[in-house]
Amino acid sequence: MQGKEVKQHLDLLTCEAQKICPDLTNKLQEINLWIKDKKNGLLTSKKFVSAFLIQLIQDSYVWLELKKLSSSEAQKQAYEQMKATERYWYSILFPQWLRSKDAKLYIWKKKLMAGEYEANDEILIQVLSQKINQKGGVIFQRYIADFSMATDIIVSHSQNQSLCVQLTTVDDKYVSDKYKKWQETLEFWEINRGLFSNYNPADKHYLDRIVNLALYNSNNLSDGKYLKIA
Repeated sequence: MQGKEVKQHLDLLTCEAQKICPDLTNKLQEINLWIKDKKNGLLTSKKFVSAFLIQLIQDSYVWLELKKLSSSEAQKQAYEQMKATERYWYSILFPQWLRSKDAKLYIWKKKLMAGEYEANDEILIQVLSQKINQKGGVIFQRYIADFSMATDIIVSHSQNQSLCVQLTTVDDKYVSDKYKKWQETLEFWEINRGLFSNYNPADKHYLDRIVNLALYNSNNLSDGKYLKIA
């Protein structure tokens, strides 16, 4: 999607959201202000800016379609057709982001536009996604969840319960501090359970370990628990 198309979609979505969803309107207006003076070619050339905007557009269209449904029963049926991780995103986390003040939004918008986001775990997540799918699980990823909610991936398995997972490789002496900030972030967003995995890439079994822990805990971790694996 080219920069001009992105701006057009955002304008259309903002107009439509004004009729039925003030929270979405406010967030879209904030994003519009961020990009309105940027040249279309610049937006297209910024890989992760473009990827985030396209994700936001997709999520906004889905959210508006859900809001247009005439009854709670119709909404329920629509959610039941989604995978568990998508359902968790659209029914819980995305609306939570829309109605809340995101203190990190200004920071990560600035970093995205400056090209400071490098997506170092992009290949890792692709491999994890393949392995999780092979084991009958599902995985979901969103830039908003990553940047604002300390969640690299959302994972679900046989019990159709979604688990927010952060993947990190920090030195042992920094683990406790990062874990504390991670837990505080999840609690702020009312994410009631999560998995913090500080893995060692030198361990030849680390990929399978992450997959097994994510799938097991998506089924079994109790509410109110924020599990640290380091």
